[in-house]
Amino acid sequence: MLSQFSETIKTELLNSLLRIVGVPFALRNARAAILLLFLALTVCAPFLSAQGPTAQGLDPAALLKPATNTWPTYNGDYSGRRFSPLDQINATNISSLTLAWIFPVHIAEIKSTPLEVNGVLYFTTPDNVWAVDARFGREVWHYQRKSEGDHIGNRGLGMYKNWLYFTTPDAHMICLDAKDGTVRWNVELADPKLGYFATMAPLVVRNHVIAGVSGDVTDVRGFLESLDPDTGAIQWRWYTEPDPGQPGSETWPKDSDALLHGGGMTWMTGTYDPELNLLYWGTGNPNPVLVGEGREGDNLYTCSIVALNPDTGKLVWYFQPSPHDVHDWDAVETPVLFDAQFQGKPRKLLAQASRNSFFFVLDRTNGQHLVTAPFIDQTWASGVDSRGRPIAKPEAAPSPDGVLVEPSSDGGTNWMAPSFDPQTGLFYVNSRRIFSVFYRTTEGKAEGWGGRDRNLWANSTLRALDYKTGKVVWNHELGRGSTIAGILTTAGHLLFTADNSGNLLALDPAAGKTLWHLNVGGELVASPMTYQLDGRQYLIVPVQDILYAFALPDHVATPRPSSR
Repeated sequence: MLSQFSETIKTELLNSLLRIVGVPFALRNARAAILLLFLALTVCAPFLSAQGPTAQGLDPAALLKPATNTWPTYNGDYSGRRFSPLDQINATNISSLTLAWIFPVHIAEIKSTPLEVNGVLYFTTPDNVWAVDARFGREVWHYQRKSEGDHIGNRGLGMYKNWLYFTTPDAHMICLDAKDGTVRWNVELADPKLGYFATMAPLVVRNHVIAGVSGDVTDVRGFLESLDPDTGAIQWRWYTEPDPGQPGSETWPKDSDALLHGGGMTWMTGTYDPELNLLYWGTGNPNPVLVGEGREGDNLYTCSIVALNPDTGKLVWYFQPSPHDVHDWDAVETPVLFDAQFQGKPRKLLAQASRNSFFFVLDRTNGQHLVTAPFIDQTWASGVDSRGRPIAKPEAAPSPDGVLVEPSSDGGTNWMAPSFDPQTGLFYVNSRRIFSVFYRTTEGKAEGWGGRDRNLWANSTLRALDYKTGKVVWNHELGRGSTIAGILTTAGHLLFTADNSGNLLALDPAAGKTLWHLNVGGELVASPMTYQLDGRQYLIVPVQDILYAFALPDHVATPRPSSR
């Protein structure tokens, strides 16, 4: 009844408006028709809002398909490639891209990548979740829960059927009903009084909701945890440092409790291979931070890429980009999955541009090292060992008098999303040239942070890498300062990102040439995403505390057939 009533009202309003202005329905003037349509939609807005999308469940099969009419998980799909097969917005019509709507939150920077399911966007800031109409940018509902803890940012949500999952500054996991934002359950992942908090977007794999924790101010132990989506009960927990006597414990000092206070936070969302049934995750730096004394050894499994069985949490293999890290260069950057030729053979590959300024390619079936190469300038490593790990220079370790090192603790890259485009075969990463002086600031046994570094100078660049060699194919400068913008590539032969001057960019992914830009008046502090609804592709870009939606005008998105 409501649907029929609303349709009748909209028809009558449109007819009345046309009669008032004295224009027949047969009007052929396109500009006038567009104006009238805009006015009619404005008048009908209350009825359209009442008929807006109803938040509803996610079909689990959507997680196994390329993201088109949905964006059901943090990276769009399990691979972490951030490549969309959509091509309505493409290199030939990008100059016509226009603003569709905006949604300001005016609470905090939006560092999350929204989910899009059944015409509704879901996104977060610390303590907040919004559901927004993905076509028109109208709020469906808003959930807020104020908490203590570190409010550095929140990366987004996971979704299972009708339920949403997000982590909080006080290290809780909360499950909400996607329909109206009501709380289904709320569990504590870790004790915030010990210094734990959480920022990452959970990853849903079948009936597992997988989440990690953050926090390196105190010497607490990192872990990854799987929860039951219906109850929040713990299914398994994997610690980033092994228990004494387990494999890997020999990389920590004996007769010491360093192993049980070694850090290794699981800050960011991992990736998953459904065929191999393997979960891939990056782990954080060891504690104490910037001080290696008292934790001699490689300090497994910190600063590592690990493969786990998602059903049991058991470790299958690992690779460590930064053994015995003393510069806060975690390895939580996205482990990107793709299948491609390597040395003449098809391989299942995993690639990571790590915070230590090195690019790694592994065989994801077994962790075999294939490529190690710097993707940006660095001064801390003298070479690469037989296992593909950079060899640290002893003189690059922090000292009381300070030592100049590139990159800084902020890294040659950081948490911002990279992308792999199967059309070009290139891996894209936003990277930074940062010089910093590293200081040892403690005497005796260090706890928490044992040092600090001070940045002297930075600029940023987007680099396209040949995954077979790690060599730079092209370079696009982004300007002074440190970028934190993520990357999206599409089948429309476009790469979306932002520079350090507030410009949203669309580049040619094959050559790095700028095809379109728009100054949006602020920093892109997350990653672009895209989806298509009712035959119209939308590009979503979080800029500071505002969500922007872009699309093509209708006459460009749906070209008229030729009259011939």
